[in-house]
Amino acid sequence: MKYDFIIIGGGIVGLATSWRLIQNHPELKIAIIEKENSVAAHQTGHNSGVIHSGIYYKPGSLKAKNCIAGYQQMLEFCDTYEIPYDLCGKVIVATSELEIPELDKLYQRGLENGLDKISILSAKETKEIEPNVTAVKSIKVPYTGIIDYTAVCLKLEELVKNQGVDVFLSHQVKEIKVFENSAFVVTAQNTFECKQYINCAGLYSDKIAGLTNKEIDTRIIPFRGEYYMLKPEKRALVKNLIYPVPDPNFPFLGVHFTRMIDGGVEAGPNAVFAFKREGYHMSDVDAKELFESLAWPGFRKVMAKYWKTGMGEFYRSFSKAAFTKALQKLIPDVQEDDLIPAESGVRAQACDKFGGLIDDFKIIEEKRAIHILNAPSPAATSSLSIGKTIAEMAAKRI
Repeated sequence: MKYDFIIIGGGIVGLATSWRLIQNHPELKIAIIEKENSVAAHQTGHNSGVIHSGIYYKPGSLKAKNCIAGYQQMLEFCDTYEIPYDLCGKVIVATSELEIPELDKLYQRGLENGLDKISILSAKETKEIEPNVTAVKSIKVPYTGIIDYTAVCLKLEELVKNQGVDVFLSHQVKEIKVFENSAFVVTAQNTFECKQYINCAGLYSDKIAGLTNKEIDTRIIPFRGEYYMLKPEKRALVKNLIYPVPDPNFPFLGVHFTRMIDGGVEAGPNAVFAFKREGYHMSDVDAKELFESLAWPGFRKVMAKYWKTGMGEFYRSFSKAAFTKALQKLIPDVQEDDLIPAESGVRAQACDKFGGLIDDFKIIEEKRAIHILNAPSPAATSSLSIGKTIAEMAAKRI
């Protein structure tokens, strides 16, 4: 079981990395190791399926550069392989005068990121696009689209297999041993020898990095995003995508409405600290993982800083009425009975020792490894660009 590269994690970033690497270097022997029995089983398969424009991200950041490049690459990939998507556009709405300064900053940021087709809309103009929304002002973002990222992953899996990449499902990494000229990645079933490995393990990326480096200064803190779906007869309340003005100090976008590629309309998510890394339900608890999160000094500082916001998120988690009230800020006609519980997702939010919720992508290199320690939204949109970046970093090592 000898390989040039082993990629740990079969989400969209791991698959995109392997595809870029084998495209550019077909002579390489590459394997993907995934602990679940299918690809895209966690963050990729539980997200809301939005093709992001790049409007939110700090100009020059890895997020901004990779989202904008990855956006175009994703569209070209889908056109080539006939994967359905819809560039339906979205509006980011200020529901009060107090939110207008942040909305205006967001508009300027979008222009700085090269999004020259965005536009400011008045309340009346916003109503022409989304008749049921409450807004005093909004930004129209025509670039935004919807897609099924699991379908993208299945196509990537097919492509890399056809190019000779081995994909090992149901293989959970237990141990990694690093030597002078190679590394050994150990699962319950096999031991894989490789020259280099690439850690794309998402919710467990810090754990994989910690197998060989006890000084990792980043901890993954899981946040569950809970969603509802609008009843079919109420879908007409939402034409496309409706987002609020985000809190600039909190790395989540707030509850919003998203039309899905299958025709449904999703409402949410909140952002609730999860008691398990793969805790998709309120009842999911892993005592060891919970203790590790609470023991992390950086997360304790986050709790001290954002405890009021966090309590509000938990309240909405337990109260459908409170969740509905948050949605009514955008669309007053939405009623509690209009909402059907939907699947949740869990976001791997990286947190440093000093209480910083890391906003940008974070990639660190070691002699035998490349670790992707933070790849939250818009990682799916950005995946082909991130994969290209990582593949180029990897290629320099051989």
